[in-house]
Amino acid sequence: MRTIEIISIPVTDQQRSKEFYRKLGFEVIAEAPFGGGSQWIQMGFPGQDASITLVNWFPNMPAGCINGFVIKTQNVEDEIRELTEKGIAAGTIDDTPWGKFLSVKDPDGNVLSLHSS
Repeated sequence: MRTIEIISIPVTDQQRSKEFYRKLGFEVIAEAPFGGGSQWIQMGFPGQDASITLVNWFPNMPAGCINGFVIKTQNVEDEIRELTEKGIAAGTIDDTPWGKFLSVKDPDGNVLSLHSS
């Protein structure tokens, strides 16, 4: 094994979620029909190998069940301002011995933690 390639994020409305993740800086890597009315929407940060896919076909992964998906950032304080300008609500900064964390929820309630040292 070498690296994490794709992490599935369960959502209800793939297009709405795609726009949300674009606001966070993700870019679409692939988008194609997947069957059953679903799309394969794979997104990632520019220049990074790991990516996400917005899924709605796993019965054991209801939309909103993700908690603790961590995204590295330069500075969480700067992120609050930028997120607010984009219309994204952010929680409060949790300052821990291993870094600062800022919670953000996607449209389905999946919790993303932005992290800086």
